[in-house]
Amino acid sequence: MQWVYIFIAGLLEIIWVLGLRFSEGFTVLIPSIVTVITLAISFYLFSKSLKYIPIGTAYAIFTGFGAAGTAVVGILFFGESASFSKLFFISLMLIGIIGLKMTTPDEDKKIIEEGI
Repeated sequence: MQWVYIFIAGLLEIIWVLGLRFSEGFTVLIPSIVTVITLAISFYLFSKSLKYIPIGTAYAIFTGFGAAGTAVVGILFFGESASFSKLFFISLMLIGIIGLKMTTPDEDKKIIEEGI
């Protein structure tokens, strides 16, 4: 379940970053409300994942997923450039996230659960 928490937290990170763009410095009401609510839920879910996932892995996944997702949204919906190098480095982030997920041993989860 901890990986679901961090995945949803990363998705919400993409939404609150978009909300920041549309809130125009928190001067537009609806985007500002969406930003604050999704930010709070995102951090809540991220904090729940920290009970089971090592903090370095969790934070790298949380920020990497949000950054890569936001970059992809920028390319798809806001006409930002999609150069080969940009796509290459976004792919590297996603590969890194997958690698961190695959190399996080169950022992770390057990240690965190036991509070050792």
